[in-house]
Amino acid sequence: MSAISDQLAAEALKAQTVSNDGVTVSRRSLTELMEYEKHLAAKAATADMGATVRGMVSKIVAPGGH
Repeated sequence: MSAISDQLAAEALKAQTVSNDGVTVSRRSLTELMEYEKHLAAKAATADMGATVRGMVSKIVAPGGH
């Protein structure tokens, strides 16, 4: 996750658009990058939650069924 945080910090220092010889290049907005970081964090949390639930379900034993 730190790689994306590092990317956000680096992108904050760069210009939003650059023009040279009639060619204009635009960067993604910081808002989009922050939303992407939130998406990845939520995706990782969901994956961890799924593993936790699977671990809990596999340990459920029916009454009297050891």
